[in-house]
Amino acid sequence: MKPIKSAKSPIKMANVLCIIFLFLLKAMSAVGNDDEDRLMIDLFRGYNALVQPVANKSHLPMIVQIAMQLVLLVNVDEKQQVMHTNVWLALKWNDYQLKWDPSNYGGIESMRVAPDKIWQPDIVLFNNADGNYEVSFLCNTLIHHTGEVLWVPPAIYKSSCIIDVEYFPFDEQICSLTFGSWTYNREELKLDFLYSDMVDFSDYASSSIWDLIDGPAILTEDRSRVEFQIRIRSARSLNLQFFPTFRRKTLFYTVVLLLPTIMMAFLNVTVFYLPTASGEKMGLTMNVSLSIVVFLLLVSKILPPTSSSIPLAAKYLLLTFVLNVITIVVTTVICNIYFRSAATHHLPPWVRSLFLEVCLVNNSIYLKTLVASPVHVHEAAESKECASILEETAYSDRN
Repeated sequence: MKPIKSAKSPIKMANVLCIIFLFLLKAMSAVGNDDEDRLMIDLFRGYNALVQPVANKSHLPMIVQIAMQLVLLVNVDEKQQVMHTNVWLALKWNDYQLKWDPSNYGGIESMRVAPDKIWQPDIVLFNNADGNYEVSFLCNTLIHHTGEVLWVPPAIYKSSCIIDVEYFPFDEQICSLTFGSWTYNREELKLDFLYSDMVDFSDYASSSIWDLIDGPAILTEDRSRVEFQIRIRSARSLNLQFFPTFRRKTLFYTVVLLLPTIMMAFLNVTVFYLPTASGEKMGLTMNVSLSIVVFLLLVSKILPPTSSSIPLAAKYLLLTFVLNVITIVVTTVICNIYFRSAATHHLPPWVRSLFLEVCLVNNSIYLKTLVASPVHVHEAAESKECASILEETAYSDRN
């Protein structure tokens, strides 16, 4: 009889192959780790992270390239004039001490190292608004075998931003983020653009309040620190400024602020169409006045208390309030005249002379003309009635 082959033989063979494969994989990774460990030891043997990586003075200034990617506009506080942003900074420089030949280290071309182990430029945000000048999250740096170092730390900055409220709520705000070296001057360290002279908006998350429209960047000389630096080291620094530009979305303020104020301006006009006998003319004008004051308080709470310019919305509300005050004065005069009577007010002498002496004489001549024409008999009767009323008023004033 032929021996029966066991069905478990293929399974055992597969298990053996898996064990061999895992062993080889572990051995290869161990070799890779050994190469990386050896590279780390060789690179940082005698390395001083406090010394600027320049071979000699002839290689100065050292070039540091910077780029900024705006991820999110967290908030623009108009009252405090502070812009709150979430950005990714990209800094790139060359460290001649961090070069190696990949063929000597198992083909390793790049490695990641903690930033505190290598020299890094002291780039800070000069116009910060909360005292955090530097990046708070120290992520790893990427080092290439050519000595090129790339560091892309994420950061959340609060920077000062001068808010121009002249055309509120149809305004555009140009804010700035000014970066530069705190201790190195332009002869020791030179800033430059990494990719382009623009803010990177490729991963920008849109805001519900602001529309992002532009983001130029320029290299400037820090003139505010020139005298201070001259006293210390007789050299100047270069700063890199990014200018994200935002336009306010006006739908909310149009519905909540502008349309109600326009309607209140029309209410000022309708006061003159309201009958005086109703007694509601003054009440309507006062209600409109109180509403305008409420909207003025609302605008003052939103915008900064600056005297450089008055917001467009505040100008319109102020003009509407002035017209409302004029309406109140005119309405008061109208109500005073309407509710006058012979018992409460005497006819002034100039009114008596104007209407009883001058106009009454002219009215008598006009009555004679009307009586002569039978077509105007009704008008003549009305004119006689008016004349009799004026005579009675004059008689009561004399008594």
